[in-house]
Amino acid sequence: MPLDPPENRWPQPKRVRLLALVALIFFSVSGGAYGIEELFSTSGPGMAVLLIIVTPVIYSVPHALVCAELGTAIPVEGGYYHWVKKGLGRFWAFQQGLLQWICSFVDMALYPVLFTSYLQSLVGAVAPGEHVLFTLGNLRFDLNWVICVGVIAVFTLLNLFGAGWVGESSVAFALICLTPMLVLTVIGFVHLVSDGVNPIDSLTTSQEQSTWNAFGAGLFIVMWNYCGWDSVSNIAGEMENPRKHLPKALAVSVLLIMVGYLLPSIASLAVGADGEGGWRSWEAGSFSDVAEQLAGPWLQIAVTVGGMFAAVAMFSALLAANSRLPFALARDGYFPTWVARESKRYRMPIVSIVGSSVIYAMFCLSSFANLVIFDVFLTNIGILLEVAALIALRIKAPRMERPYRIPGGWASLAGIALCLLSVCVWAAWQQYVESGTQAVTYCLVVVGGSVLLYPLLARRKDARQAAADDLSGAAGRSAQLAGSARGVPADSVEA
Repeated sequence: MPLDPPENRWPQPKRVRLLALVALIFFSVSGGAYGIEELFSTSGPGMAVLLIIVTPVIYSVPHALVCAELGTAIPVEGGYYHWVKKGLGRFWAFQQGLLQWICSFVDMALYPVLFTSYLQSLVGAVAPGEHVLFTLGNLRFDLNWVICVGVIAVFTLLNLFGAGWVGESSVAFALICLTPMLVLTVIGFVHLVSDGVNPIDSLTTSQEQSTWNAFGAGLFIVMWNYCGWDSVSNIAGEMENPRKHLPKALAVSVLLIMVGYLLPSIASLAVGADGEGGWRSWEAGSFSDVAEQLAGPWLQIAVTVGGMFAAVAMFSALLAANSRLPFALARDGYFPTWVARESKRYRMPIVSIVGSSVIYAMFCLSSFANLVIFDVFLTNIGILLEVAALIALRIKAPRMERPYRIPGGWASLAGIALCLLSVCVWAAWQQYVESGTQAVTYCLVVVGGSVLLYPLLARRKDARQAAADDLSGAAGRSAQLAGSARGVPADSVEA
């Protein structure tokens, strides 16, 4: 009996089902209320609650609608890179792919660091700056970094089994993350009712803070907690029926994430404004202290463990998405062909996944922490390119199959573009106000480098393609000559 072809010897990789897709979007965008605390101490409880409700309307829903239409029209591995390529051409696609991958260097490093921060609150022996193993110039390799590398290694291995397994694990992680917050919500609302507390008795942090300033400062924070709707499109090639499931998963995720922020936050306001645990002193991780005040150490531990799982689940989900970008760039010839190498059994982009993880591990070093200031700039550049691609495809390819089409015609597209452009410009301005010219400089350096790199890599790509075409043509001509020598008509020989 003949052996099966090599590509058929292994079972098909597990596909991402609808529930797993919802979980992947949940962790690509949010991970739960963990980390939203600073919004309240920055803008005040009333404004924070307002922003949690309003931001999805002006930012999340418009972007999710763009992702639903383009994701169902072009459901391929590499997602938004191919959306921009089809809509705007090779140059802008290269910028989209490379800039978003570079953006992930800093963004992805935050989650292992956040995990060690939660772990530190449980195990006092783990502390920043202590247990330094060795130094290399200004880089300090300490115990925290070793833990970060361990986290990255575990979830890199999981990703090598495929996005289907990442999605299934994300469902379990979601249950672990959301259960402590559900308990906190119930206990907090009981305190609100029994104690007669008005959780939003103050709109801003103080009478001196204007409503406009509170809104602007808070919008910048909450945008961070509401971005990433396009990430899951990068694994569309591994989804089960993406044309049908993606719009449903996006719709469910928007509602789940908003509720996941809103209810625990309101319940946590039962501790009041002043004193230990009050919202005026909240920062990332403060919900663990709130849990202790509301119910005792047992809930504090549960919330802390939930935060740890949220951090690693976000890393795992986003690794699945971001690692497909260098894979797509390599498949298109910009990166070396070995970057697109896939594992034989699971057909995962093994070099792209492992290589991205190595970079993320290096960016976990504290010396790179200040680079996060260009993250919002690059993220919003990507969003605006996707909107431009959507509009371009409506004009260039009006008859393209669109299983989901944004209703309302051009009026809806104009509204979406206006909302996203306004919010992105406002966020860029707020970033400039907070970080000054350093943020602008970092962004210009990264974008300028990407723009200058394109003609070099494009020329190399075109040269290799021309050489391949010449080789193919030469082989075809040789076949024709050989066929003629055997009396075979030239037009019957395939090149």
